[in-house]
Amino acid sequence: MSRNTVRLTMAQALVRYLCNQFTEIDGERLPLFAGVFGIFGHGNVTCLSEALEAVQDQLPTWRGQNEQSMALAAIAFAKAKRRRQLMVAAASIGPGAINMVTAAGTAHANRLPVLLIAGDTFANRIPDPVLQQVEHFNDPTVTVNDAFKPVSRYWDRITLPEQIISSLPQAIAAMLDPADCGPAFIGLAQDTQEVAFDYPVAFFEPTVWSVPRPRADSRKLAEAATLLKSAKKPLIISGGGVRYSLAEEKVAEFAIRRGIPIVETIAGKGALTHNHPAHAGPIGIVGSTSANALAAEADVILAIGTRLQDFTTGSWTAFRQDTKFISINAARFDAVKHRALAVVGDALETVTELDEILGEWTADPALLPKAQSLFADWNKLLDQHQTITNGPIPTYAQVIGIVNETSKPNDTVIAAAGGTPGEVTKGWRVKDPNTFDCEFGFSCMGYEIAAGWGHAMAKAGDGTPIVMIGDGTYMMMNSDIYSTVLSGHKMIVVVCDNGGYAVINRLQQFKGVPGFNNLIKDCRVKEPFAVDFVKHAESMGALARRCESLADLKTAMEWAQTTDRTTIVTLVTDAYAWVPGDADWDVGVPEVSDRESVRQARADQEKIRAKQRVGV
Repeated sequence: MSRNTVRLTMAQALVRYLCNQFTEIDGERLPLFAGVFGIFGHGNVTCLSEALEAVQDQLPTWRGQNEQSMALAAIAFAKAKRRRQLMVAAASIGPGAINMVTAAGTAHANRLPVLLIAGDTFANRIPDPVLQQVEHFNDPTVTVNDAFKPVSRYWDRITLPEQIISSLPQAIAAMLDPADCGPAFIGLAQDTQEVAFDYPVAFFEPTVWSVPRPRADSRKLAEAATLLKSAKKPLIISGGGVRYSLAEEKVAEFAIRRGIPIVETIAGKGALTHNHPAHAGPIGIVGSTSANALAAEADVILAIGTRLQDFTTGSWTAFRQDTKFISINAARFDAVKHRALAVVGDALETVTELDEILGEWTADPALLPKAQSLFADWNKLLDQHQTITNGPIPTYAQVIGIVNETSKPNDTVIAAAGGTPGEVTKGWRVKDPNTFDCEFGFSCMGYEIAAGWGHAMAKAGDGTPIVMIGDGTYMMMNSDIYSTVLSGHKMIVVVCDNGGYAVINRLQQFKGVPGFNNLIKDCRVKEPFAVDFVKHAESMGALARRCESLADLKTAMEWAQTTDRTTIVTLVTDAYAWVPGDADWDVGVPEVSDRESVRQARADQEKIRAKQRVGV
């Protein structure tokens, strides 16, 4: 019996398959893969690029400046699309490929989908060792692409052209699975990319994918309802999974109807607007006094869509020893943590079903007003720190207050590393839902500007990405400023110049070590000097302005909103002034030291560890 086939190279077949995958967003059918970020080298330029060039009007290819940053941009795009539309990042072999490992780790830690495609060595091994090939003397099958295995949800190496027929659907299914979501990596042997094969035409039939919504076990739902009804002081922790499930409105309705306050994780921040009546602030180490006070008293925690990272739990010091957890999560691995009552299922569907079986039950009527009062006190504290003063050097809090004030409701703020994550998580007052991206699962330095490019693509003019970044992280990865000017994707970048890696200097000194190798003035340098960020940004085609005061900053931000391209605003900020936190964090402190300051820090750390819930 004959089959209907089409003869294509493996690279051509891969690209044709990607072009025929679709998703539905708000009832509209869209390509599942919106585009490709690509840097070509000898491992992918002769075959993969040949296939991509032929479909550039259908599957556009965008040239990045660095393999890591273009993969980070792809991750931010997926985050902005709430994991329902994806990008591809394609690199050559060797250093080009391995540059994407950091981005893969970022996607893996944050449960975000991105398809990473890299060239690989020759399957036939005849020309070995090829350019950029590392050789393992006891295992010739190992290449640098094996480094992606610990940071991929799906990994494959294609050595025969027919292998993509089974591999590509598995890669997509993994990326769209809410429980197993993360990066998929496909390595393409150089000689296999060129090989032609008679592919079944059915392989290329248009396919519409959707994110599955697994339902929870009915017995676990009943147990959760019983436990929640026993609570005197329940609390909802809303994580990133709430946003990716599109469950924001349902969780908010549930909280109001049941009288339970909501606190947000870093990944979950932005599900609610700042002034929503159920919102009691961000929780944890970079959280609010209001959220942490509620967590300290809660007897039952309803954790929805959160992996309960240490910054959320205060390294498991933020709760009572006898606090009970109900964990609603699509991933079993996350749901069972700390002996929680694991309710494994989609956030939207599970909260809906839990709401139905709770009947007329509500929490203590005094609980939500108390949370609102605590949150009002937190807002007053923020106001104090964000008030404009005549001090010689502005603080992060003051800068964030002005940027927040001058932003449009649909602008998205972006942060990832250094001092900005804590300061924006505490101080940014969300105006519209899903306009906050603080990548702090991996705290990847260099995410910010690349992410601005990804968000600008995803938003397509619906608001402007506002990147909050320190001078240290800016210096680490900034070349996508040039990319955004080239491609016409505008963002605003606010560079807070505090003379180096200021927040890690803060931690270093807080734990008893003198400032060392973090601030530029404390490094082994001939003479410290500041970078002219305005000239640097202008050299990449951006508009830029240096501010000398907070008044200048406000004027500059208002101007930046009117410009026609990526715009950089920079000012010197205080390296030592931060909005204080009231949660603990477990970090390593030397057990013995000649320094009294370190010995005291060690004693304080032991007190923190004495408060921890150890896995129960």
